[in-house]
Amino acid sequence: MKRHGNLFDKITHPDNLLAAYKAARRGKRWQHAVQAFERDVPGNLLRIQRALCTGLFDTSRYKTRLIHEPKRRTIYILPFYPDRIVQHAIIQVLEPIWDGLMIHDSYACRKGKGMHRGSERVMRFVRGHKYVFKADISKFYPSIDHEILLSILRQKIKCRPTLSLLENIIRSFPGGKNTPIGNYTSQWFGNLYMNEMDTFVKHTLRCRAYVRYCDDFVIFGDDKAELHAIKDRVERFLSERLALRFSHWAVFPVSQGLDFLGYRHWCHKVLARKSTVRRVKRRVARLPHRWVAGRMTSDQVISSIASTEGWLRWCNSFNLRQSLGLDSLKADMELL
Repeated sequence: MKRHGNLFDKITHPDNLLAAYKAARRGKRWQHAVQAFERDVPGNLLRIQRALCTGLFDTSRYKTRLIHEPKRRTIYILPFYPDRIVQHAIIQVLEPIWDGLMIHDSYACRKGKGMHRGSERVMRFVRGHKYVFKADISKFYPSIDHEILLSILRQKIKCRPTLSLLENIIRSFPGGKNTPIGNYTSQWFGNLYMNEMDTFVKHTLRCRAYVRYCDDFVIFGDDKAELHAIKDRVERFLSERLALRFSHWAVFPVSQGLDFLGYRHWCHKVLARKSTVRRVKRRVARLPHRWVAGRMTSDQVISSIASTEGWLRWCNSFNLRQSLGLDSLKADMELL
C-alpha cells in the first residue's frame, strides 16, 4: 500500500490556509469570532502558519452543546480560530488521498456520494435480492480507539509533521477513545476507521451488494443462512480489529421494506421515514410563525421550502407534499 509523504508543506501553504479560512467561514460570517478574525485576515493566517510550522499549535479546549434531533447527543465545539481553520486546511490536502482509498459503496461525507446516491444504490440491490442483513454500530464516534485509528493513519501517511498534527487532534479528547462529533476531521477519521470493515466485506467476504453510510450498513443476498454467517464474521472482525460492536442488527426479506438512509425502500417504491416526516411537518408548520415573528426572512423561508422539496424528490411523495401544503406556502412567500 502506498504511503503518502511531503504533505505538511501543502497543509501550511498560505494559499491552502486562505482557502481553509474561506471554507470554515462559509455560512458563519455573522458569528463574532469570524468577524473578529476578518479584521486582520493576513496577520491571523500568518500566525496560524507559524504555530503549525514551529510545532506550537495545540488543539483548543472543547465547548459542548446538547442537541435532541434527530436523537439526543453531545456536540463538541472548537474555536473558529485557529482550530476549525486548521482542520479545514488538513482535510483540503488529505481528502483526495483518503477518498481514493474508499470503496465505491461508501456514501458518507464524500463528494458525489451522500444519502440520496446511497438510496439509489440500495434500490438497485433491493430489486435484485431476496434478503438483507442490516446493522449499525453502538456509540460509533465515542467508541473509536485512538491507537487503532493512529495505526490506520500511519499505514496511509509517512509525513511525520502531518502525523504529529493529526495525533494532536485525535488525542485532544482524553481517555483513549472518541473522535468528537463536531470536529470537521471526525467525519474522515470515522470513514477511514470503517473503511477497514469495508475492505474486509468486499475483498475477504466478497460481498458485492454492500452499502455503508457512516456506521450504518447493509449487505444483500439470496440465502438467509449465508447472511447470518456473514453477520457472525463481520461481528468478529469489528470486535477483534476495531474494538466495535453492533447496536442493532437484523436479517430479513427485502419484501418487508428496508428502512435505511432516511427512506423506506421496497422493490416498487421509496417512502420517507416516518420519524423524518414528523420532524419535517413540525419544521414546515413553524415557518409562517417564524416569519411573522421576524425570526426568518421571506428568502430564508423560501430556501427552507426548496430544501424540503429537494428531499421529497427522492421518494414517492405526492400525498406528503399535499399534506405539507408546500405549494400554497411557497406561493404566499413569493407574493411578498
